[in-house]
Amino acid sequence: MPKAHVFLSESDEKEIINAIQKAELNTSGEIRIHIEEKANKDPYERALDVFNELKMHQTEQRNGVLIYVATEDQKFVICGDEGINNVVADDFWDSTRDVIAEHFKKGNFKNGIVAGILSAGIQLKQFFPWQTDDENELSNEISKG
Repeated sequence: MPKAHVFLSESDEKEIINAIQKAELNTSGEIRIHIEEKANKDPYERALDVFNELKMHQTEQRNGVLIYVATEDQKFVICGDEGINNVVADDFWDSTRDVIAEHFKKGNFKNGIVAGILSAGIQLKQFFPWQTDDENELSNEISKG
């Protein structure tokens, strides 16, 4: 994977943000993307650190999802908050992970992230459907480390 600062173009980032907005039209879940070059620890542990740094645990239904990408480590992690983990099966994120991995293997990083976001939105809709009083609780901007 390319270095984090050249991983996505400006237009790629706009497409990703649009995908987040589209996915969140179906669910009260909140989806964030974080990209950095190296995890400097176990990628899952680093993703949990980022999850907390972004205050993703502060959603009303505890239904935030982080897609974390460490470009030089060639690793990514999907982690959901306890509101999600308390109601879904252990393999809930497997299909989303597989969609992202398939694109990443081909070097299609933006397409992998977009497909992962849209898949996550569909998955979350089952347990956290969008409600008329839903608010966008977390930024849709891509965070970078």
